[in-house]
Amino acid sequence: MLSDHKKHVKRRISDLSDLFDIAKFDSYKEDNRREVKKAKGGLPNSLWETYSAFANCYGGVIILGAAENQDGSWYTTGLNRKDREKLLKQLWDTVNNRKKVNINLLKDEDIEAYDVNGDLVIVLYVPMAKREEKPIYINDDLFGGTYRRNHEGDYRCTRLQVKTMLRDQAENTMDMEVLDDVPMEDLNYETIRGYRNRHRTLKSGHPFERLNDADYLRSIGAAAVSREDKQLHPTAAGMLMFGDEYNIVRHFPDYFLDYREMLDPSIRWTDRLQSSSGEWSGNLCDFYFRVYNKIIKNIKTPFAMEGGNRIDDTPVHKALREALANCLINADYYGAWGVVIKNEPDRITFE
Repeated sequence: MLSDHKKHVKRRISDLSDLFDIAKFDSYKEDNRREVKKAKGGLPNSLWETYSAFANCYGGVIILGAAENQDGSWYTTGLNRKDREKLLKQLWDTVNNRKKVNINLLKDEDIEAYDVNGDLVIVLYVPMAKREEKPIYINDDLFGGTYRRNHEGDYRCTRLQVKTMLRDQAENTMDMEVLDDVPMEDLNYETIRGYRNRHRTLKSGHPFERLNDADYLRSIGAAAVSREDKQLHPTAAGMLMFGDEYNIVRHFPDYFLDYREMLDPSIRWTDRLQSSSGEWSGNLCDFYFRVYNKIIKNIKTPFAMEGGNRIDDTPVHKALREALANCLINADYYGAWGVVIKNEPDRITFE
């Protein structure tokens, strides 16, 4: 059986490979996980900002030897076979220079070269750094050289964001803290039932189906036995996922979830969902499913069949699920900001 680390690496490479297919070169545009660099005359300094940004977020693909047209599509910049060895040597020399990059995440299999219309294109698959490796920073500058990826840009992290990554390096993350003063009854069991039903639908026959609620919550990390009283209590993660908002804010005072739908310019909000409204649980689990159902309601689903059944799940649905899940999973609930999701006619923003 693969170790957890090997599983992580294998899954990481597979996930990144899905981001780039040379046959689709002409259809790609830059986004939060794809970036092009001209690389004429050598590696651009901005490459390392993107390396840091991808590593500190969800990983991504950097394409050397390509640039953007005005419409966002890509074109090759005329690199040739002679440029390949020069660029690769410069790449490996730099990524292994601790004064330039604090950690090298790249391996030989993370780099591929292609011929596109007679020009050389080099593809770098930058993996997401593991929790204990973050922050990935450049120029030997922890607070000035740590970047994150938003949409198609690389942005310098704030001191608070860097400190959050440093705090999360701990082997036992803060979300696994046992809330010794909170009884299991403080969780919302209606949310838990809904979650278990979805789990049962997706993974019928899973061994967890046989567990009672207490053992189930313990198995998924939502509850743990306290060292203080040897009793089962919710973890911080369990409280965030399955608690009620009025209990959650006792432990996370700045906790706030906000979905804003602004699809009609004549109305301030066409729909809004806030964790503090008191009209629903306000926890992460219910927020995820409520918001996902709201943002997909206007997505057109092309007619497609597989095995005699209609397929209603498109790549757009998958991308939205991943973006929403990543937003909620990676948010800092100990920090001063909440989670805000804006649904506008031409974009959906996750903050």
